[in-house]
Amino acid sequence: MLETLPPPRFDYGAEVRVIRNLRNDGTHPGSDKGTLLVRRGATGIVRDVGTFLQDQVIYTVHFTMEDLIVGCRDKELIPADAPWVPNRFEFGDKVKAKVLLGIAGEVVASVGDGGEIIKVIRDDAIIETFGTVAYHVRFPGRTLQVPEMALDRAMAKELEPTA
Repeated sequence: MLETLPPPRFDYGAEVRVIRNLRNDGTHPGSDKGTLLVRRGATGIVRDVGTFLQDQVIYTVHFTMEDLIVGCRDKELIPADAPWVPNRFEFGDKVKAKVLLGIAGEVVASVGDGGEIIKVIRDDAIIETFGTVAYHVRFPGRTLQVPEMALDRAMAKELEPTA
C-alpha cells in the first residue's frame, strides 16, 4: 500500500529559510561532493515543487544572496519570517569553555578547556530557556550539551598542549 504524500507546505514564490547547512550530495553541478552550498539561516524563494522517490516533497529554492538554486527537502525549510536564532559555531569548530561546566556538581570542564563542536542543537525548549542554540561539545573524555553563551571560539594555539 502506498502512503500519500502530505501536501506541500510552501508554494511557488514563497520565501523560505534553510535550517541546516546544505552540502553538495553529488547532484549539484559545478561543485565537488561535500562542498558547502548554503549556510543554515539563508533565505531563498521557492521556484518549483516536486517529489523524490515518490515519498519526499522537494522544493527547488533560489538562494538569491548566494545566487544558487538548490533542491531542499521539506524538513530542511521553515517560513522566512518564522523566528530564527543564528548560531556562532558549526560542526568541527574548536571552542573553549567560558564558565565551569559540570554534571551533578562534578566539574567536567574548566574555564579555558578546549573542545570541538560535534552537533548544533536547535531545540525550541533550549532556545526559549537560554535565548540561543546549544551544542554537543566533545571535551577530553566527555561530550556535553552546552548553551552557546558558555562557549568562546578557540584559536589553534590555545588548544596545543603545554610543555
